[in-house]
Amino acid sequence: MKLSIRHTTRYTYEPGVARVALRLLLHPPQTDGQMTSAWRVTINDTEVVPLLADPMGNQVTIWTCQTALDVLEIVAEGEVETKDTTGVLTGLRQSAPPAVFLRSTELTEPNEAILALASAASETSELARMHKLSELVQEAVSYRKGATDAGTSAAEAAALGAGVCQDQAHVFIAAARSLGVPSRYVAGYMADFGLEDPEGEASHAWAEAWIPGLGWTGFDVTNQLCPTDAYVRLSTGLDANDAAPVRGVLTGDLEEDLTTEVSITSAQAQSQSQS
Repeated sequence: MKLSIRHTTRYTYEPGVARVALRLLLHPPQTDGQMTSAWRVTINDTEVVPLLADPMGNQVTIWTCQTALDVLEIVAEGEVETKDTTGVLTGLRQSAPPAVFLRSTELTEPNEAILALASAASETSELARMHKLSELVQEAVSYRKGATDAGTSAAEAAALGAGVCQDQAHVFIAAARSLGVPSRYVAGYMADFGLEDPEGEASHAWAEAWIPGLGWTGFDVTNQLCPTDAYVRLSTGLDANDAAPVRGVLTGDLEEDLTTEVSITSAQAQSQSQS
């Protein structure tokens, strides 16, 4: 599948920010399931490029500005060609061993409710157990926009019984790690072409678990799918904070207003319409 993606993140500051430093994970890495073409990231209309690839396979861009800014607009756009690998990740250049992803974070620390979900996934094979766990998490944490925020932990979402894709992925990760299964957070995009009643938005998140004999395998708790060719990965981390496509440090006493917009269209359909 050929997808055309445009992802805009716009910050407005009042008064202007004095200094800013950003870490961006906005260049989709190449894998056996995805390849980018004509992809570019700009900050206030100036293109930036990755500085390095980290041990998790993320393409990392560092950007700093020492002059005052009122507006900071980050645009990532281009085309990605994807193919369905039945949720199994191959071809990503990464050096971090699976055991790294057994480590809990503040957002993925399990509580009694999460441990109960984990113990209820009693299937004999690791793959079947993770599929069952995904089902159990979806039943325990229903998808509800506005129920949580970016700082909500897995334990808090499990106690509330509601959340969004970030929360469902965090609960899955916390439960899987409690079973000794390395698990990690993936941020990216999802095109809803062909999906019946898809949950979530174009900007999406899911989890990956390390399955013996398969390797890293994706589980989208929200839509009860293993990622298909409708998914584009941007970044990987221990949790949503670790994998955040945009993170920054600001200097100044200010108010910040944030807007984001992601559009995904079929690049093939665009080409046919223009011919």
